[in-house]
Amino acid sequence: MSRMPLPYNPKILELFKHPKNLGKMEDASVSAVAGNPSCGDMITFYLKINDRHVIEKASFESYGCAANIATSSIVTEMVKGLTLEEAWKISWKNVTEAVGGLPSVKFHCGILAVGALKRAIRKYLKQKGLSPSWVQSDLH
Repeated sequence: MSRMPLPYNPKILELFKHPKNLGKMEDASVSAVAGNPSCGDMITFYLKINDRHVIEKASFESYGCAANIATSSIVTEMVKGLTLEEAWKISWKNVTEAVGGLPSVKFHCGILAVGALKRAIRKYLKQKGLSPSWVQSDLH
């Protein structure tokens, strides 16, 4: 029995075939890894953050499906130019909307991408000895 391919929209397919900001960032301020043990997807996010806590650049490495690569790619585009606080507010629903929707069985890909972003932000703040209230107010 063969499996039916998932109905990905053209935006997801384009980001999968031509991902933006794919690759390790050598001059990153911080990097963080997130994974999903149930499906095997892994993402490493890299952020270049300036002294004003603005994300200047973002990139990613991914081991995963088309939705994993597309959501990671779009998150790196969404966060450029945002403060850490603004980037922290991005939700998996924002990511899902930005890629034009995901099949419900792939919602976890948006959650994983946002999780990797938030891990990177938390790690950066910890390195700098910062503990802003907006991080404490989000328990995810």
